[in-house]
Amino acid sequence: MLRILIADDSEHVRRALRTCLELNPDWEVCAEAQDGQAAIEAVRKSVPDLVLLDYAMPIMNGLEAAREIKEIAPQSTLFLFTMYATDPLRKLAKDVGVRSVLSKDVGGIGALVKAIEEVTSQWPTQ
Repeated sequence: MLRILIADDSEHVRRALRTCLELNPDWEVCAEAQDGQAAIEAVRKSVPDLVLLDYAMPIMNGLEAAREIKEIAPQSTLFLFTMYATDPLRKLAKDVGVRSVLSKDVGGIGALVKAIEEVTSQWPTQ
């Protein structure tokens, strides 16, 4: 079972992501967070396999949270799912350990699902 944490300041986005991701019977949203600081606390409690972070969140943005999450849960794969998917942001994200930066544009959730499938297909089976 793939355990996923969703961190986004929009409850609507979190709900939509949860609904789409849990269509896959092998995926479970184990926690949600409304800002970067709450995401860090949720990672400590739930130890997810995959963390989806929005970039623009209150209190602590997704990059700041990613930096700390990589230190406390280096085994977790990090994705940034954002409206600001630019090349400079991709570079910054890679530097802090984010695996992929995906856009919330039209078709964004489909691209996110595909990216998760690609990453998890490369993981060893247990």
